[in-house]
Amino acid sequence: MSQPSRPSRPTRRQAIGVTAGTLAGLALAGTAHAAAPSGRTDAHTGHDAPEAFDEVFQGRRIQGAPAAGHMHHGGGYGVRIDGQELHVMQNADGTWISVVNHYETFATPRAVARAAVVELQGASLVPLA
Repeated sequence: MSQPSRPSRPTRRQAIGVTAGTLAGLALAGTAHAAAPSGRTDAHTGHDAPEAFDEVFQGRRIQGAPAAGHMHHGGGYGVRIDGQELHVMQNADGTWISVVNHYETFATPRAVARAAVVELQGASLVPLA
């Protein structure tokens, strides 16, 4: 009598090789996606440069635009609330934070400015020394 045949299972070494190969392929795919051009790019950060804006939000004038010269953390982008500079910074992942909302990230400088207006609750933005 013959033994019933079992399906062939990969050895531990073969399984590790397949897993490592899969991970390497995914890493390469992610690198290729990150390197693909997606429009206008900020030379300082490598991320898409945000669009300029000028609007009134909850009774406050918020403005944002590429800034002349190098700004400390904003990557050459300036944000103002009622004419006062809101210090902003772009994170390595492309998100934005401000001095008002330092522990909350936002997708765009416009979103940072709007969140700062909400957080200020009508208070004036005080210049940093």
